[in-house]
Amino acid sequence: MSEPKPPTPTPGDTYKGWLFKWTNYIKGYQRRWFVLSNGLLSYYRSQAEMGHTCRGTINLATANIAVEDSCNFVISNGGAQTYHLKASSEVERQRWITALELAKAKAVHMQAESDDSGDECPAAPPSSGQGGGCRNLEIQSTLRTLGSKVEDLNTCNDLIVKHGSALQRSLSELEALRVSGDVGDKMKQVTERATLFRITSNAMINACRDFLSLAQSHSKRWQKALHSERDQRIRLEETLEQLAKQHNHLERAFRGATVLPSSFSNPALGNKGGVSGKGDASDEDDDNEFFDAMEDPAEFITVPADPKYHRRSGSNVSGFSCETGMDDQSVNFDELSLASNPESPQTLELEPVRQRRTRIPDKPNYYLNLWSIMKNCIGKELSKIPMPVNFNEPLSMLQRLSEDLEYYELLDKAAKCQSSLEQMCYVAAFTVSSYSTTVHRTGKPFNPLLGETFELDRLKDCGYRSLCEQVSHHPPAAAHHALSEKGWTLRQEITLASKFRGKYLSIMPLGSIQCLFDKSENHYSWKKVTTTVHNIIVGKLWIDQSGEIDVVNHKTGDRCHLKFAPYSYFSRDVPRKVTGVVTDKDGKAHYVLSGTWDEKMEFSRIMQSSKGENGTEGKQRTVYQTLKAKEIWKKNPLPEGAENMYFFSSLALTLNESEEGVAPTDSRRRPDQKMMEDGRWDEANAEKQKLEEKQRIVRREREREAVKAASTPEEADGVETGTEASEVSDETDTEDSPPLTPVASPYGPSHVPFQSAHPDNYQAMWFDKFDDPASGETLHVYKGGYWEAKEQGSWDMCPEIF
Repeated sequence: MSEPKPPTPTPGDTYKGWLFKWTNYIKGYQRRWFVLSNGLLSYYRSQAEMGHTCRGTINLATANIAVEDSCNFVISNGGAQTYHLKASSEVERQRWITALELAKAKAVHMQAESDDSGDECPAAPPSSGQGGGCRNLEIQSTLRTLGSKVEDLNTCNDLIVKHGSALQRSLSELEALRVSGDVGDKMKQVTERATLFRITSNAMINACRDFLSLAQSHSKRWQKALHSERDQRIRLEETLEQLAKQHNHLERAFRGATVLPSSFSNPALGNKGGVSGKGDASDEDDDNEFFDAMEDPAEFITVPADPKYHRRSGSNVSGFSCETGMDDQSVNFDELSLASNPESPQTLELEPVRQRRTRIPDKPNYYLNLWSIMKNCIGKELSKIPMPVNFNEPLSMLQRLSEDLEYYELLDKAAKCQSSLEQMCYVAAFTVSSYSTTVHRTGKPFNPLLGETFELDRLKDCGYRSLCEQVSHHPPAAAHHALSEKGWTLRQEITLASKFRGKYLSIMPLGSIQCLFDKSENHYSWKKVTTTVHNIIVGKLWIDQSGEIDVVNHKTGDRCHLKFAPYSYFSRDVPRKVTGVVTDKDGKAHYVLSGTWDEKMEFSRIMQSSKGENGTEGKQRTVYQTLKAKEIWKKNPLPEGAENMYFFSSLALTLNESEEGVAPTDSRRRPDQKMMEDGRWDEANAEKQKLEEKQRIVRREREREAVKAASTPEEADGVETGTEASEVSDETDTEDSPPLTPVASPYGPSHVPFQSAHPDNYQAMWFDKFDDPASGETLHVYKGGYWEAKEQGSWDMCPEIF
């Protein structure tokens, strides 16, 4: 049944109803639910789909509306989209035509006023509070349009009065000439008609003036009613939220009272508690618990521990030296860690040695239709698809990989820990922190050329320096090595597998990262989760991280299992939520971590665990009694104006800054990337094509030499022919691949599933392959020599890639 609609929809109204849409010659016309709002006509298979799945949308600002017969009409935007629609009756068709024409006129008018008018209510990942603002703007826009139209009518009235008076004067003069009687009668008739015309036009203007006055008087009433409704809605939402929190408190208290031993039950269960690090009412903990996804229940829940545990010393609990003398968790976790280390952090504090830049040129507002390129790439490996710099950001993948070190302080603190379990908490927090820079970064970094390097020397500023090198081209693979004076080493090798699925882009990690600590000789390794880029076809791009990570200490057997919850329209979970549990080699849980990968992480010490009630899917969840949560990591705020600078962090803004003494293969020297940063995108695209062609030529020559070296003299004669034939497929090879977030390969270039069709004897300049006995993985490890070459200023061994 279609909903009742007004006979003549007004501008700004949301018009909804059932229409029959032509699908194909087999199915013919199919009944679909159409929604007309803000100049866009969208349709769904049913009303239930409105919350999550839109089947198609057409912009009326550039659309043509044509009527075929009594019930049929067509909407087309020039060939790309055409809707053949049929209404249930001629009256219903006329209502839709009227609504569509009004919406089109308004959309054209708004587009003429500002090209950015569509940004007031962008399509975005889950958010709230936008609907009321858009409706308010809609009403105000309608009133402004109505006022401008009446002003036009007033102008017309003045002109009519002016010309009508002149006409009457002219006719009076003609009548005074005393011409023949017939002419005089005609003059009188014309005069009467002119008078009637003036009276009619005045009446029309008076009616329009009365309408405007009435609309203005009602607009105040509408505004007052709108504000009243908005305030009432806010109060209802707040009341509902409070009721939900109270219900959650009671539910948790009931579970704790029924499943825990009586010695652990206490009144605090009904008041404050949980995982939150807030000290007042633990509101954040309430939110985290309330929004557990019903379709994927949490494997564990947390409740506050008995107060007696707050008074017990850590030495009587589990023997952790860093927790001795802990009283009510009033001492910060970081202070406890550093207190057990004889080194004072003040003595190791490093001062910046240079003033680094805080801005780059603003991103130009160049429009490019992503779908026009991506529609031909569905199901393909994106490393085979040439992409213009319009989709990039002015950083290479090597520089994005170096951004993992933005929160290096976490590893500095981990190096000072006396307990391996405590150290695991910091390493896990560092793992999560590497994703914080990706939340708004929808631009694709430049894929490095083979042999390209990037150094990040922060030895005097932060106590570490790192080196990245592109060690393989197909598949694209980069090796990374970072060494700190604080006693830790980070190494990784990245390889990507990516597929475009139409509506979203999936980037699957194939590798691991390793972190080694000198003092404890602990050796950690972990992998990356899957990155998904949504709204490729329509809407605002947004990124989600989902999957599970196991951080393993190969020396002690300790493990941290982190779970990145995927976003779901139907989930009550907080967006971008991450939870984790730190366990020892025997599987006993010691710490709980919780937070979001784009904001902060907190940890809680587990004092007691027990099995709770079954969840919604019959799974038995573990109940952990924890001490008060403490913040272990928090994201640094973005610099001012970051939205105009590709949402770069403070560290990212400095990565492409020119530095003296770097290798000639350093990403800072890459010309197309520098041109893009300066806003010269056309030049950057041309330069990018030159670099890609140069890389193809070098690769072919290297393959010819490899084939000749492996062939007998008789076979060598056919090498040229065979290699030239392979160049046809090489023409599609580009330097592009779709890394949007650093990921790594556990197998190394020789074990990835995308092998080159040609033999390639390329050897990395600064890295060698290494079989790690602890993790059992093969990866490229830094072999030395780079920093010595930099000190001597000798770069003769470096290839000329730019």
